[in-house]
Amino acid sequence: MKLLDKRTSHLTIAFAHLGCEKNRVDTEHMLGLLAAAGYRISTDENKASLVIVNTCSFIQSAREESIKTLVELAEQGKELIIAGCLAQHFQTELLNYLPEAKAIIGTGDYQHIVGILKKVEAGERINQVSQNATFIADEYVPRYRTTINAVAYLKISEGCDYNCAFCIIPKLRGRQRSRSIESIVAEANNLALQGVQELILISQITTNYGLDLYGKPRLTELLQALGEVKIPWIRVHYAYPTGLTPAVLTAYRETPNILPYLDLPLQHSHPHMLKAMNRPSQATINDSILLSIRRHLPEAVLRTTFITGFPGERQEHFEHLITFVEKHQFDHVGVFTFSPEDGTSAIKLDDHIPHEIAEARKEQLMKVQQPISAAHNKKLIGNTIDVLIEKDQPSSRAILGRCYRFAPDVDGEVHVMTEKDGARIKPGQIVPVRITGADTYDLQGVLVNIDDMDKN
Repeated sequence: MKLLDKRTSHLTIAFAHLGCEKNRVDTEHMLGLLAAAGYRISTDENKASLVIVNTCSFIQSAREESIKTLVELAEQGKELIIAGCLAQHFQTELLNYLPEAKAIIGTGDYQHIVGILKKVEAGERINQVSQNATFIADEYVPRYRTTINAVAYLKISEGCDYNCAFCIIPKLRGRQRSRSIESIVAEANNLALQGVQELILISQITTNYGLDLYGKPRLTELLQALGEVKIPWIRVHYAYPTGLTPAVLTAYRETPNILPYLDLPLQHSHPHMLKAMNRPSQATINDSILLSIRRHLPEAVLRTTFITGFPGERQEHFEHLITFVEKHQFDHVGVFTFSPEDGTSAIKLDDHIPHEIAEARKEQLMKVQQPISAAHNKKLIGNTIDVLIEKDQPSSRAILGRCYRFAPDVDGEVHVMTEKDGARIKPGQIVPVRITGADTYDLQGVLVNIDDMDKN
């Protein structure tokens, strides 16, 4: 971000962002609010006297990363404002633990960042954590994007009304609160004017979008409305499987800019484990919904995540999961070991699984999935597909991008050989690429119709 000429403060502020893309959007709104207020902001923490750290507290490893970042910055002599889930989770404990922390800001309070910073400059120490988060930013809240220009995340709702046994997010983010379809479409149109080529819809459970606002889920209507937005790729993340109704799948199929990419955090396959996870309705629908997706969207790309080592997971439950993965041939799978979290009901369950067993099951499940992912990729060899270019590499003849099958950061990349024409291809362009090679996670290809690129 450029330093502003008109400043209201002598402070130079930097941001450290941790955690999920929902957290990223909150960071971007804080950046936008501070920039609009005239604060001097730098991307270099070394040049900043104060660092705002937007933290994650989803699982133990995320908390450890957040604490490590805070301690390292404090040791560098930085004053700190702690925002996000860790602040919501531990509140006054952080202020007591870190004297360098001048303020903590809860997940539903980041819109107050300018006022909080002014109080910090006046010498106050601030605890701004609402116990019941109700805020969600709309298209009128300033935002400075931190992703590459061609990609943007759009938060359609915040919070969650479910109580999955392993998840602390409802306690940190509050109950579900959705934005209106009109608000979401307005922001999407603004992002289109900024040159965004890929828009990624995010929330805690996207298939429940609108339930709190309209009395029933309205994802179908939202996708149809976004079909009028001039963004070529719109991707949906975090779809709870029970919400993928025939109407929703029809909207995927019939709305040209909605990518047939479904991110389904299934977590497990065995009914006993799903009941223990407090996801019992999913147990009766997993197989049927996956078959329905394949029927309605034959070209669908399926990504999912699973947890190994959840309390009570016996060997037969894990073998059921392996059979499930082999049967449904997911394109992308992420596997996490169970993390016991204070404040969740799972921590009170009996029969906790030793961590080394959970890790061994994770590795075994990934070994089952890897050849499946590789086979899906190899089917693309010889095909010409659209690729969104994200990085150029002047020292190499290759540029990097993604096709619709790959979401940012979690899936693979397409390595595109450009020969002598690479200088004509810029990040943010969507170009046709003929796939020439594939491995477990990535694709390789060459540009086609290069001579026509300058005409477009």
